[in-house]
Amino acid sequence: MFKPGDIINSKTRNIEMNEGRHNRAKLGFILMSTDLAAESDFFDISPKDVAIHITRLKTDDYTTNETLSKHIEHMADAASRIQPDVKPNVISYSCTSGSIVIGEEKIMAEIKKGAPYAIPMTLVTGVVDALRELQIKKIVVGTPYLDEINTKEAEFLHNKGFEIINIQGLNLTTGIEFGRVTPEYWKKFALEIDDKDADAIFLSCGGIRSVEVIQEIENITGKPVITSNQAQIWSCLRKTGIKDNIQGFGQIFNCAGDSLRN
Repeated sequence: MFKPGDIINSKTRNIEMNEGRHNRAKLGFILMSTDLAAESDFFDISPKDVAIHITRLKTDDYTTNETLSKHIEHMADAASRIQPDVKPNVISYSCTSGSIVIGEEKIMAEIKKGAPYAIPMTLVTGVVDALRELQIKKIVVGTPYLDEINTKEAEFLHNKGFEIINIQGLNLTTGIEFGRVTPEYWKKFALEIDDKDADAIFLSCGGIRSVEVIQEIENITGKPVITSNQAQIWSCLRKTGIKDNIQGFGQIFNCAGDSLRN
């Protein structure tokens, strides 16, 4: 029994260690400070023994092309702070519109500066990966964004080779508003904008609660549904060699992603 003044002397032991709880892969994500959805989505989707590491950029809760463009200023620092001792396999900037406004290559170069050991990613890179994996040509797009951002997004997707049959936004301005739109409304919105000529429906934005209704929309429409967080984590998993067929989050998880480039 310990008494004040006693000196503690622990026994020497043969300690048993392994690679830790997350021995399959470690994924890092740079989120906006206003994002209310992505963290839960990643933990819901990620398979056993895959780590999810998060850091956040301080961001204005007013989403325009101008405010999005400022995210690049602290990107390298954010990447450097995501569990550097365990060295995540992939680090992804988790903002669809910001990825488009700033540019994939510029963002990935900054992530690489901060975390040279990781595969750099952006959310919109994952979206394009998923659409191409499913051989999608024609899409309808639903977003929470202002139309100045929707216009940028339509141009980006067109330049990536997709035909935009329709793109509609909710003209919301803040990330907190994005995260408060109900999953049920995203389902209604997706069905409203769907078109018989569309190969797939894309619900754009990492801060919206659309992952929860992917399977319902696919069941109703019979076509693939891509959402920002679903596509991003699918691509990150596949780029680390994790090819689990995860049920309940859309057709994309039936795809092994063998053609993805790192």
